[in-house]
Amino acid sequence: MSDEEILVGYDGSADADVALAWALDEAAHSGRPVRLAYVFEWLTVAGWIGPGVAPGMWPDDTARRQVEELVQRAAGDAAARHPGLTVHGEVFDGPPSLVLQERSAQAGLLVLGSRGHGGFAGLLVGSTAVSVSAHAHCPVVIVRTDTGGGGAGAGDAVVPGRRSGPVVVGVDGSDSSLLALGWAVERAAQRGVPLRVVRAWSPAQYRSQGFDADEAAATEQTAVADALAPWRETFPAVPVDVEVATQSPQSLLLAASRDAQLVVVGTRGRGGLRGMLLGSVSQQLIQHAASPVAVIRQR
Repeated sequence: MSDEEILVGYDGSADADVALAWALDEAAHSGRPVRLAYVFEWLTVAGWIGPGVAPGMWPDDTARRQVEELVQRAAGDAAARHPGLTVHGEVFDGPPSLVLQERSAQAGLLVLGSRGHGGFAGLLVGSTAVSVSAHAHCPVVIVRTDTGGGGAGAGDAVVPGRRSGPVVVGVDGSDSSLLALGWAVERAAQRGVPLRVVRAWSPAQYRSQGFDADEAAATEQTAVADALAPWRETFPAVPVDVEVATQSPQSLLLAASRDAQLVVVGTRGRGGLRGMLLGSVSQQLIQHAASPVAVIRQR
């Protein structure tokens, strides 16, 4: 058990309810406390504040009070449905992305829905989820309602992803992906499910070195085996399946997500540019994966 809490971005939307359900399921495996964080951004024009909360102008103490009641009710309902867990709710002030990024420094995990009440139907993942995934100080899990879940009430929504499916992780040899591998193995061990390790490679990268196809494939298999070796010793009971293929990492991981309960990736891999905090593979997955996606970065 860890004392580092699971922080959930919560605004009462269907996406937030599904994110909360996932976080509570994770807490049941890890024993961590859960904190619902509603980030209240004062509006200077009339606009949406939250479900059951009337739009208002700054400063609107009534709207703030309604938000606090919403969060405390959601936290209380979640705690009542999960009596073995510690669940708190708190309201913060400021821009949502910035506040969640700052709060993530004290959290062990941050869980977000793909978009809240400010999202547009045409956007698969909202700007807050993308920004926080790139800048958070702890691992971030993005849970979309269209991955199989639905908002059935705070803390009682259907958890997306296949419960019996494996934890899938993308590995390319980068430091970021090796962090993701360790995090994924630990989750597979906690949940008692297999680990599936996916590695994509291109023959072109070996031609200039004079490798033939068989030698290149063997080199890639060895790289995965070496990365897995210490984790096999630490968690010998976790079944491990390895897929090494000459496809794009996006296509391999998106296909694997269809049967997964969780897909885990680093913030960026070997192809990432130093100035890009969230790589193209991570971006594609949080937008299109059929399961929740965890993005892992070094603190």
